[in-house]
Amino acid sequence: MVDCFQTLHTHFNCLIYFSPVVTQALERDVNQANSDPTVKAVVICGANGKFSAGADIRNFANIGQSKFSSLESVVSLIEKSDKPMVAAIEDLAFGGGLEIALGCHYRIANMKARVGLPEVTIGLLPGAGGTQRLPRLIGVPAAIDIITTGRHVPATEALKLGILDEVVEENPIEAAINLAQRVTGQPLGPRRLCLKEVPKLPNMEAFLDEARLKVKKRANGQLSPQMCFEAVRASVYLPFAEGIQKEKQLFMYLLSSGQSKALQYAFFAQRAMEKWVLPNGASWGTADPQPVKKAAVIGLGTMGRGIVASLLKAKIPVVALEQDKKQLEVGKAAVMALLEREALKMHQNGQKPKKPIVPHFTLDFGALKDVDLVIEAVFEEIALKKEIFHKLSVICKPEALLGTNTSYLDIDEIASVTDRPHKVIGIHFFSPAHIMKLVEIIYGQQTSPSAIATAMSLAKSMGKIGVVVGNCFGFVGNRMLTHYYDQAYFLIEDGSTPEEVDKVLQEFGFKMGPLRVGDLAGLDVGWRIRKGKGQTGDALPPGTPPRHRDGMRYSPIPDMLCEMGRYGEKTGKGWYLYDKPGGKIAQPDPWLHGFLSDFRRTHNITARTISQDEILERCLYSLANEGFRILSDGIASCPEAIDTIYINGYAWPRHTGGPMFYTSQVGLPKVLAKLQEYAEANPDIPSLQPSPFLQKLVALGSPPLKEWASHVRSQNSKL
Repeated sequence: MVDCFQTLHTHFNCLIYFSPVVTQALERDVNQANSDPTVKAVVICGANGKFSAGADIRNFANIGQSKFSSLESVVSLIEKSDKPMVAAIEDLAFGGGLEIALGCHYRIANMKARVGLPEVTIGLLPGAGGTQRLPRLIGVPAAIDIITTGRHVPATEALKLGILDEVVEENPIEAAINLAQRVTGQPLGPRRLCLKEVPKLPNMEAFLDEARLKVKKRANGQLSPQMCFEAVRASVYLPFAEGIQKEKQLFMYLLSSGQSKALQYAFFAQRAMEKWVLPNGASWGTADPQPVKKAAVIGLGTMGRGIVASLLKAKIPVVALEQDKKQLEVGKAAVMALLEREALKMHQNGQKPKKPIVPHFTLDFGALKDVDLVIEAVFEEIALKKEIFHKLSVICKPEALLGTNTSYLDIDEIASVTDRPHKVIGIHFFSPAHIMKLVEIIYGQQTSPSAIATAMSLAKSMGKIGVVVGNCFGFVGNRMLTHYYDQAYFLIEDGSTPEEVDKVLQEFGFKMGPLRVGDLAGLDVGWRIRKGKGQTGDALPPGTPPRHRDGMRYSPIPDMLCEMGRYGEKTGKGWYLYDKPGGKIAQPDPWLHGFLSDFRRTHNITARTISQDEILERCLYSLANEGFRILSDGIASCPEAIDTIYINGYAWPRHTGGPMFYTSQVGLPKVLAKLQEYAEANPDIPSLQPSPFLQKLVALGSPPLKEWASHVRSQNSKL
């Protein structure tokens, strides 16, 4: 305890994360301050320029009711103190850190601080009184928003809401000391949130009913947002002490749920990607990234525009190149509109947008001669990409990194036309690129460690999640996705409807089912790729049996829809019927149902009723089955890499942990047995044949997911 003034002590320097040791130290020091007659007021601040990021979630697995209760009892001890308690918040106060601050009688923060209660994102709710104190401070609507979303609230907004009493430009500790001196001797009753009533709304019951429905819809099957809502609702109808008990009850329910375990797994899986390793277990973390002071993007279609915006967000000057004057003008207008929308969004969030760096738009490849990085984002046509990379090899400086934003194509084939294959790397963004967090970083046979490190560093600077993967058709995400979609098509052929398939997957937790997503993305995208590979119906060799290719079943229906101009939303017709071309309102299409009936008759398919379980298992297990093959092939370094890709790039429901974690929770023996059952019933669908690696894991007794990668490496070392 440091004696700062005669009447004030800066009392507690908390660590970034609360732990039982820190909580006990805080309790001890608050008790000491309360009993020391020379202490007139207390300022609580954080060490190293941070207030607190909350509890260390690594302790949650061992948490019990007594440990759970301890932080709330300290918050209560602070709140009931007869001496003014002032929180001096620097940079961040999240979770338990904000709950400590809510126990204080006054709260001051610096301008760049953010506050929030993000427990919902790891499957929990604020467990130290946050769901009871925050509604009493700022009202129910704002509290529901903050607690059920877990969003970070900037200091300026927190001041307007009433979470903070004051915001200062720099160090809030000095301001907190001054405030503590001013309020010493003033009554503290009105400042104790436990004594306040929740601000009433004239239509509270109706508001809560509507809010519950909104939270449930947004939660998409996730429990924690709904339990957060119920805890806040309790603050309206229960006395404070009973509300605290309700909060504890709901917290322990969530803690014991599988969703909390899955969400915490996903959190640590994502963090593990920063310490990237190769599938053979070798770490290249010692490689130094090259500085990227200037970049270029080739192709200003939807993906290219988003990549330009992402680079500018990282404060990297960009040369934006198109090969057609009209496309350049269209792309330029779209990029500038996108930047304006981003600036407006920042302004609406209370942030001051800085003057953006304006890209240099050009048709001249010569403008790329001094860039440190090029990201090519043209159509998925290998000949076009090779032509561009050959040109880049001549124009760009020798040390420039050459990246391709390809979704499927061979990195080594693209690199083969350059004079620097060690500088060629796949940088696969996901659409829309300025919003989606995931970037697959694909290395080829000759890609250097420095090139990988540079791409990973670039992803981080853009606020994205980079995952290093190997080179094969579709890499990780799209290679697995093919089987997910194939099963959806086969199920529709055999008797399901697009609405039935999508409904099952949405109820599992996806925001959209596969057919609705296909319409949104454009059915013509996959059609163009299949045509390029000679895999559409009209390109099959003479005498090929209908609905089979190389002895394997395939579905021609997506190609047939595209041949009729049914590309999805953009044309107003696809798997669904839309209110207009480009419309978002999807309805079942009677024409499509008739088309499917005709298709079945033509191909002698007897329609059958397909259960929801079969729809779910065939779609999800075939996708995960390919994940086991990817692990065995060394394309992904670990199951955590696959799960991080699917959660952040393919909207896999986070509260189920990702496809590999999900199968581990279902049980590998059950997944294996179901795949064997479906494979026997459908011998012409290879993706249902269980992966040898899955079979090996079951034979080994289904080891924990964290051990799977070691079994891959031991398997490969014997080859």
